[in-house]
Amino acid sequence: MKRLILIMLAVSIAVAASAEGNTEQMPKKKKAKDKDTELVKEKEEITKTGYNFGPLPAVAFDADKGFQLGALLNIYNYGDGSTYPNPMSHTYMEASWFTKGSMQIIFWYDNKTLIPGVRWSSAVTFTNDKAMDFYGFNGYMSYFDAEKVALGKDKSNADNFIYTPKYRLQRLQVLAKTDFVGNIWSNKLFWEAGYHFSYFKQGYKNKSALNFDRINKGKDENKMFPTDPADPRYESTIFDMYRRWGLISEDEAWGGVNSTLRLGLLFDTRDKEGAPSRGIWAEGHVIIAPKWLGTTNPYYKYSVTFRHYVPIVKNDILTFAYRLNYEGTFGKDAPYYILPYITTVGQAYDRDGMGGYRTIRGIMRNRVQGLDMASYNAELRWRFVSFPLWKQNIAFGLSIFSDGTMVTKGRDMSFRGEEQYRAEYDEYMAKGQAHDSMHITVGGGLRFIMNQNFIVAFEYGLPVGKLRKQDGKGAFYINTGYLF
Repeated sequence: MKRLILIMLAVSIAVAASAEGNTEQMPKKKKAKDKDTELVKEKEEITKTGYNFGPLPAVAFDADKGFQLGALLNIYNYGDGSTYPNPMSHTYMEASWFTKGSMQIIFWYDNKTLIPGVRWSSAVTFTNDKAMDFYGFNGYMSYFDAEKVALGKDKSNADNFIYTPKYRLQRLQVLAKTDFVGNIWSNKLFWEAGYHFSYFKQGYKNKSALNFDRINKGKDENKMFPTDPADPRYESTIFDMYRRWGLISEDEAWGGVNSTLRLGLLFDTRDKEGAPSRGIWAEGHVIIAPKWLGTTNPYYKYSVTFRHYVPIVKNDILTFAYRLNYEGTFGKDAPYYILPYITTVGQAYDRDGMGGYRTIRGIMRNRVQGLDMASYNAELRWRFVSFPLWKQNIAFGLSIFSDGTMVTKGRDMSFRGEEQYRAEYDEYMAKGQAHDSMHITVGGGLRFIMNQNFIVAFEYGLPVGKLRKQDGKGAFYINTGYLF
């Protein structure tokens, strides 16, 4: 693994540096006063101008998805350099595949100057997950059998079949959005408005959660996931169990269309966007997805996020950053397939879920799903070295963090199925908690930072607390950017 990390860093620097050639560089001088001699020292930093191209192999690792293989391209437009380190526009393209069976195609564009006084961001993403994580609703109310999963992965014991498919669901999704952000006051307070479209196809051919022929292909018979009800070892996926019990209705089980409008307010005083070291970034917005707009299963939600960056040692050396988020639902229901998503407006696009690199590092992806969810992220960021190399601004940073989340308003888990399945339901519910409690992780990471925007992250998170086994064994990630 260490060799892989070193190779990735070397490739990142070399490819990006060669791709950014033929752009003008101007020295940017920062002044700092020596406390003892009162002498003024000048530190030279390169100000990027014009178009900067960064093609790279998309080689990464996510404990939830496996190794990622593909290609990506970043295009930054810094114009005359007056906005550096923030680009005037940014284009991102990616096509990649994961060894655990999913693939994704992403096109994302962000522009601050095309429409005078308005920031315009658009994105289209396509994801095909052959076996997406699905652990049920309301966090610890839905029991995760960590012991059976571990036994199923034990190759030395031939008596235990692979148990992981019980917590998997096939999903195909298409997301498209366009957002506009405009100034209200002093380039600090902004309005937000956007249209977001998404299409979800859940399950395999409207028959079951997964393609079990594909999952069991090549496995010894005793290791195959038993799908025949006549088999004494027969197991059903959580998805199919929830359908039998009426927790997921047939109207929503196989997915649907979301056609939504988002409106909100944004307050932003960050010193820079890619790797901020001071300021506040706070926003709140509502999401309306009515039937008349084309939504298959209507719902209404809201989201409030507060992010704060506190400089402990100036010049980006040591920063404390934290994020507080609340995802809420108006009313008592929302389609289950939109629950994992953290809703956004502006230069980002929706990502799932509560668990994983972009939300709660160290717990299993989509482990926590409910109508209302509260979460926090807190981390200490230390940029321990910065230097120019090959006409690029290079830095390395370390961080330690703690993340946490919990469901504050759960989806209805009362039995609504046929009476013949009630005993099965009662047995399952007896294993879980009466309500969710906080899922907490701790961890640390290393980051390679180039030109304040291109960031490669290596992080590991580990669940803590008495129910930590319910959240997995921890996770290692190789990805890009800061979490927030």
